[in-house]
Parts: sequence; C-alpha cells; structure tokens
Amino acid sequence: MFQLLWILILGLILGALARLLLSGKQDIPIWLTTLAGVGGAWLGNGVSGWIGVRHTGGIDWIRHALQLGFAVALVALAASLWAGRSAARH
Repeated sequence: MFQLLWILILGLILGALARLLLSGKQDIPIWLTTLAGVGGAWLGNGVSGWIGVRHTGGIDWIRHALQLGFAVALVALAASLWAGRSAARH
C-alpha cells in the first residue's frame, strides 16, 4: 500500500517538474500530470536498467535524469492529445 502511495507522490513530483520545464501552458488535469510522471519514472527505470546505470554507488543521477526526460516527453504528448481532444469536442 505504501509503495503505491510513493509511486503516486513521485509521479506527481515528476509531472509537476516536467510541466515547469516545458514552455507554454499545459492545460491538462492533475491526474493526467501524475500519470505522465508515473509513466516517466517507469520508463526511466527501465531504460536505466537496460543500459546498466540503474544502481550505482551514490545518487543515481542518470536514472533520475532519464525519469525526468521521459516525464517531460509524456507531459508534452499528453498536453497535445488533451488539447486535440478538447478542440474536437468544441
């Protein structure tokens, strides 16, 4: 149960950082921001394990950079899809 809570908190933090790094306004709901952050964390962990830098001595900066990079990409994708969805409805 606590692991799920930490995953959601990390997703919210990564999603919020991703939104801060992107230029312009991302008009997406907070739940979609959190899901993009969770997805970025999951993809960043997978890629860092694949290239062999997931567990290093000290802080895993490369893994965290990959997580944030994927979160930025997913927030940008979600914002464009969400904008297209709401434009199609009007």
